[in-house]
Amino acid sequence: MSEIGLNTILSSSSNVAQAPNAAKVKDAAQQFESMLMEQMLKSARESGSGDWTGTSEDQTGLSMAEMAEQQFAQLLASNGGFGIAKLVVDGLEKKPGR
Repeated sequence: MSEIGLNTILSSSSNVAQAPNAAKVKDAAQQFESMLMEQMLKSARESGSGDWTGTSEDQTGLSMAEMAEQQFAQLLASNGGFGIAKLVVDGLEKKPGR
Protein backbone atom coordinates (compact mmCIF):
# COMPACT_ATOMS: atom_id res chain seq x y z
CA MET A 1 0.00 0.00 0.00
CA SER A 2 1.39 3.42 -0.87
CA GLU A 3 1.90 6.18 1.70
CA ILE A 4 -0.81 8.32 0.11
CA GLY A 5 -3.28 5.46 0.35
CA LEU A 6 -2.42 4.89 4.01
CA ASN A 7 -2.81 8.61 4.82
CA THR A 8 -6.17 8.63 3.09
CA ILE A 9 -7.35 5.62 5.08
CA LEU A 10 -6.09 7.05 8.36
CA SER A 11 -7.67 10.44 7.79
CA SER A 12 -11.00 8.95 6.73
CA SER A 13 -11.09 6.64 9.76
CA SER A 14 -10.31 9.56 12.10
CA ASN A 15 -13.16 11.55 10.54
CA VAL A 16 -15.49 8.64 11.25
CA ALA A 17 -14.31 8.58 14.86
CA GLN A 18 -14.79 12.35 15.21
CA ALA A 19 -18.35 12.38 13.88
CA PRO A 20 -19.94 10.67 16.92
CA ASN A 21 -17.76 12.79 19.21
CA ALA A 22 -18.98 15.97 17.49
CA ALA A 23 -22.59 14.84 17.96
CA LYS A 24 -21.93 14.22 21.66
CA VAL A 25 -20.35 17.65 22.06
CA LYS A 26 -23.31 19.31 20.33
CA ASP A 27 -25.78 17.38 22.50
CA ALA A 28 -23.91 18.26 25.69
CA ALA A 29 -23.76 21.93 24.68
CA GLN A 30 -27.52 21.97 24.01
CA GLN A 31 -28.19 20.35 27.38
CA PHE A 32 -25.99 22.96 29.05
CA GLU A 33 -27.86 25.79 27.35
CA SER A 34 -31.17 24.16 28.26
CA MET A 35 -30.16 24.05 31.94
CA LEU A 36 -29.22 27.73 31.88
CA MET A 37 -32.51 28.68 30.26
CA GLU A 38 -34.45 26.54 32.72
CA GLN A 39 -32.78 28.32 35.64
CA MET A 40 -33.65 31.70 34.09
CA LEU A 41 -37.29 30.67 33.70
CA LYS A 42 -37.38 29.38 37.28
CA SER A 43 -35.90 32.65 38.60
CA ALA A 44 -38.44 34.65 36.62
CA ARG A 45 -41.30 32.55 38.02
CA GLU A 46 -40.03 32.80 41.58
CA SER A 47 -39.61 36.57 41.39
CA GLY A 48 -43.15 37.17 40.16
CA SER A 49 -46.53 36.88 41.84
CA GLY A 50 -47.20 33.37 40.61
CA ASP A 51 -46.82 31.43 37.42
CA TRP A 52 -48.89 30.89 34.31
CA THR A 53 -51.12 28.41 36.18
CA GLY A 54 -52.28 31.18 38.51
CA THR A 55 -50.45 30.25 41.67
CA SER A 56 -47.55 28.05 42.66
CA GLU A 57 -48.66 27.57 46.26
CA ASP A 58 -49.93 24.03 45.76
CA GLN A 59 -47.59 21.16 44.90
CA THR A 60 -49.45 20.22 41.72
CA GLY A 61 -49.16 23.70 40.24
CA LEU A 62 -45.50 23.90 41.20
CA SER A 63 -44.72 20.51 39.63
CA MET A 64 -46.58 21.44 36.46
CA ALA A 65 -44.75 24.76 36.21
CA GLU A 66 -41.36 23.08 36.71
CA MET A 67 -42.08 20.47 34.02
CA ALA A 68 -43.28 23.17 31.63
CA GLU A 69 -40.14 25.24 32.25
CA GLN A 70 -37.93 22.22 31.63
CA GLN A 71 -39.66 21.27 28.39
CA PHE A 72 -39.77 24.86 27.14
CA ALA A 73 -36.06 25.33 27.89
CA GLN A 74 -35.19 22.10 26.04
CA LEU A 75 -37.27 23.16 23.06
CA LEU A 76 -35.67 26.60 22.94
CA ALA A 77 -32.14 25.19 23.24
CA SER A 78 -32.71 22.59 20.53
CA ASN A 79 -33.86 25.35 18.17
CA GLY A 80 -30.89 27.63 18.74
CA GLY A 81 -31.86 29.30 22.01
CA PHE A 82 -29.51 32.15 22.84
CA GLY A 83 -26.72 30.65 20.73
CA ILE A 84 -24.71 29.52 23.74
CA ALA A 85 -24.56 25.90 22.54
CA LYS A 86 -23.25 27.03 19.15
CA LEU A 87 -20.57 29.17 20.81
CA VAL A 88 -19.48 26.24 22.99
CA VAL A 89 -19.32 23.83 20.04
CA ASP A 90 -17.47 26.35 17.87
CA GLY A 91 -15.00 27.04 20.66
CA LEU A 92 -14.29 23.36 21.21
CA GLU A 93 -13.87 22.70 17.49
CA LYS A 94 -11.26 25.44 17.05
CA LYS A 95 -7.77 24.11 16.63
CA PRO A 96 -4.80 25.87 18.22
CA GLY A 97 -3.14 28.35 15.89
CA ARG A 98 -6.31 29.40 14.09
